[in-house]
Amino acid sequence: FHSGEREEKCIIEDVPSDTLVIGNYKVQRWDIHRQEFLESAPGLGMFVTVTTPSAEVLLSKLYGPQGTFSFTSYLSGEHVICLQSNSTRFVAFAGSKLRIHLDIRVGEHFLDESVVQAKDKVNEVNIRLEHLIEQIHHISKEQNYEREREEKFRKTSEETNSNILWWAIVQTLILISIGIWQIKSLRDFFISKKLV
Repeated sequence: FHSGEREEKCIIEDVPSDTLVIGNYKVQRWDIHRQEFLESAPGLGMFVTVTTPSAEVLLSKLYGPQGTFSFTSYLSGEHVICLQSNSTRFVAFAGSKLRIHLDIRVGEHFLDESVVQAKDKVNEVNIRLEHLIEQIHHISKEQNYEREREEKFRKTSEETNSNILWWAIVQTLILISIGIWQIKSLRDFFISKKLV
């Protein structure tokens, strides 16, 4: 995505509890003379701020023009990941455009390739098996989180439907009572004018 030099951009990531989140980013600065983005942005860093669903700051750190950040969620819900350059220029002069490449992986645990390439095949199979078991636990955790969200949504929908039903009943009773009152008023009016 593109961003201004002093502009903060935020991404919302829905994460189950107790899950590892890894983010890689790279910043490129626009070169006015070449009319293209430079391969890197020397001297420019990024403030990375991660906020939990309860508005607590989980991570707030300054990184270089490219880097990796990671955090483990302890609450399930929408985590806000914000990136902002550490440009020291005044807002009026900070007109340079930035291109930010961001890759966020949720719940991935990577195998150490040096360990995987070990000569002991039993050890390699054991490590891969542990990695698969870890992935199964993550998938199970994510399914439980989705199940909780679906149950919460279903309860909200049922409450809304119930409220709509009661509102319709109240409206019907109001309309019937107004109709009866109008008929009675008209009858009394006709009787008082001796038209009936």
